Amino acid sequence: MTVFVDTSAILALVDGDDGDHRRAARTWVALMDHKVALWSHNYIQVETNALLQRRLGMEALQRVEVDLWPILSTHWVSPDLHRAAVAAQLVARRRKLSLVDCVSFEVMRHLGIRNAFAFDRHFKAAGFTYPTP
Repeated sequence: MTVFVDTSAILALVDGDDGDHRRAARTWVALMDHKVALWSHNYIQVETNALLQRRLGMEALQRVEVDLWPILSTHWVSPDLHRAAVAAQLVARRRKLSLVDCVSFEVMRHLGIRNAFAFDRHFKAAGFTYPTP
């Protein structure tokens, strides 16, 4: 199985005060135990790093940089993929649907990934499923 990892899951995993922290920790352990292939993209890294730095500080950012990013395979967003995601976002006309989410959906479709480790309801609305621990 291959699973896409979203910013929402990383934040829940790292932040012990997050309402989804326990579920994120259980899911992460299950993913590691089953040696699941994990994917993300470089826009997720930018988004996650900015949020971690602002919300939790440099120590949390360093832990993720050292311990988490090396475990994930990273899909680098091409200009064509970026344009496709922008077009999808504009067509969707949903104010709370971010460009990063639209890029995620394009990457997942491109890579044939159906499962998302995410706590963002947009993934389910886009037809993706969540792995269960």
